[in-house]
Amino acid sequence: MEILVLNGGYKMITELTNMSVEIERVDNKIFLALTMRGTLTHDDYIEMTSMVEQQLKQINQPTINALVDITELERWTVHAAWDDLKFGLKHQHQFQKIAIIGNQNWQQMLSKVSD
Repeated sequence: MEILVLNGGYKMITELTNMSVEIERVDNKIFLALTMRGTLTHDDYIEMTSMVEQQLKQINQPTINALVDITELERWTVHAAWDDLKFGLKHQHQFQKIAIIGNQNWQQMLSKVSD
């Protein structure tokens, strides 16, 4: 894990088994960049969500903008998909924008389902 202290905030970069997580916090805004690859698992999701949750607890009325790169994602487990749904529902009012980069038909369909 790499942590950079910035003027008015900070940036954390972490490599997980099947995911890179970048969290930048400035004031009450969180910028989340995820790069997913291979098979996304429940364990990957638990690690990522705990990092984000830790940042959200420190902010009054946080907002989240996310960039999710799934071009190298081959699949995800049902448990990871369930984790994603629970996280999205819990924080739906904090997400302002989500951009998803992918290159597979199933990824396009999945991004439409999540709208």
